[in-house]
Amino acid sequence: MTATIESAQPAPYDALCPLVGVEEEYLVVDPLTREVTPRGTQVVERAAAELGDLVSTEITQFQVEAKTPPCAGTVELREHLRRMRVAMAAAADAEGVALVASGTPVLGTIVPPPITEHARYDVGIATYRTLHDEQSICAAHVHVHLPDRERALLVGNHLRPWMPVLVALMANSPYWGGRDTQYASWRTLTWCKWPVAGPAPYFASEAEYDEVIATLTRVGALVDPGTIFWDVRPSSRLPTLEVRVTDVPATAEESALLAAMVRGMVLAFLERVDAGDPGPRLRAEVLRAWYWRAARDGLEGRVIDPADGELRPATDVVTGLFDLIGPALEQTGDLHVVTRGLERLRAIGSGAARQRAAFARRGETADVVDYLVERLVDPGGAHAWE
Repeated sequence: MTATIESAQPAPYDALCPLVGVEEEYLVVDPLTREVTPRGTQVVERAAAELGDLVSTEITQFQVEAKTPPCAGTVELREHLRRMRVAMAAAADAEGVALVASGTPVLGTIVPPPITEHARYDVGIATYRTLHDEQSICAAHVHVHLPDRERALLVGNHLRPWMPVLVALMANSPYWGGRDTQYASWRTLTWCKWPVAGPAPYFASEAEYDEVIATLTRVGALVDPGTIFWDVRPSSRLPTLEVRVTDVPATAEESALLAAMVRGMVLAFLERVDAGDPGPRLRAEVLRAWYWRAARDGLEGRVIDPADGELRPATDVVTGLFDLIGPALEQTGDLHVVTRGLERLRAIGSGAARQRAAFARRGETADVVDYLVERLVDPGGAHAWE
């Protein structure tokens, strides 16, 4: 692929080490009040001078989005993420604001949010109405190059039970407008209200997927293919399988770790698909309960182990996932990156735990925002992630 994640000229598919890219959403905050502020368009216009079409506005003026180019190596991806964040932070600073990587706004009057002017968003507002009131949320989207849609859907079946584990691992949204929600990932619960969002269904084939999408379109639940918001989906515009389940991580290093793990999961499960295994048929209502548990307790709590359906410490389940995808990580050259990344994350705690630790120092929610502003471009002891 070329310099943009949305290239019209896709690279040849590399079955051993497919390209991977990341989209990150950030919140715009006032550096004095620490509240979210509607300056997204101005930040994007300034950042575009350096990043071009790798930066874009979002549905609300509280948000901006930036994208990496597709990368073969995770170290390369991490450097793109770092440079991207530095460029975005500089653009925000020039506009007199700051950016944070948090799944939800920590402070501010957030309901209803100021909506970005765009014809497509107008249609969305007419369709989804006040669901947009809680749309000031930020995620990380990982794209793995997989042009065969049927295989991508079957890999998605295998990914479904593991999505709550990723929710817990990258949980980074405990606060909502000044209140501690007592959840590690409040964004996850907010997002699941939408008609075509949250846990993805099981699909036996591409034909079944197309039939479901046609039905959802016919009943008015979709504005266009871009509003298929399931946490695992074949991208509507790229030859990729997209995993969009987690909060945006506080640091670029965590986003790179997430991307490496997702690619490893895709390759590990692709091997099963090619051996004739279409994936486990986990009931939707059970999976939603697994999501809820992971969103509530995060990495510091207990989650369901997809291996046997038992409740275990999240760190133990993450270790089980690491063991499962270890051979794939060796294949892509990411074994060391993921090993060190998980060690670091266990040592410093999840994004949610670190947000709460920032609050606990003085009991000031503003300190949480200050912490997030700093971590957007400074991981805090970067050498420990190497």
